Amino acid sequence: MKVTDNLNNIKKKIEEACKRCGRNPEDVTIVAVTKYVSTERAAEALEAGITDLGENRDEGLLAKYEHLGDKPVWHYIGSLQTRKVKNIMGIADYIHSLDRLSLAEEIQKRAQAPVKCFVQVNASGEESKHGISPDEALNFIKQLSGFDKIIIEGLMTMAPLTEEEGIIRSVFRKLKQLQLDIQAAGLKNAPCRELSMGMSNDFTIAIEEGATLIRIGTALVGEDS
Repeated sequence: MKVTDNLNNIKKKIEEACKRCGRNPEDVTIVAVTKYVSTERAAEALEAGITDLGENRDEGLLAKYEHLGDKPVWHYIGSLQTRKVKNIMGIADYIHSLDRLSLAEEIQKRAQAPVKCFVQVNASGEESKHGISPDEALNFIKQLSGFDKIIIEGLMTMAPLTEEEGIIRSVFRKLKQLQLDIQAAGLKNAPCRELSMGMSNDFTIAIEEGATLIRIGTALVGEDS
């Protein structure tokens, strides 16, 4: 299917989810995850009206940036190795995977201007997932108070791959509560306005639980064969 058709289907689901929970669809940003598709397919997403693209490897981000430049808002959504930070500085508008102090130190060292970051939280507690535990997140953010090149724009998590809606919903709800706790702390470096959660299989649940950015790959741009 064309990206335009997929996008229309997704927008309809967003509108329905927002109606169920009393939210405005305009408060939900779609990040098109283009890691499995060509630059041409990513360009098609932009032409369809998508404004934000997400890549999970520095090579993929750099390759697409070479062709698309600053047309999209760029999101680095994958686990980020400290040695790769220098490669994405000045390109990634958002980093969704801040999960350790050493990474924060490298961003602080390399950034020429403040970078909007999401703290990656392992809200499901799965050993296979990256991220800080919910209990450690607030103290971690407090540790970054002197890092003037890092703005904690929000939190990011991934739900388990399960058909049980209750489990998925509880993970997203936990992240929303953590956001409220961080906002209540009134930290200057952490406005924590955004929640990056929800993917192709669970984004409607994420929206109902407060997601402001949803990361959609397969359902929007598909995969290159």
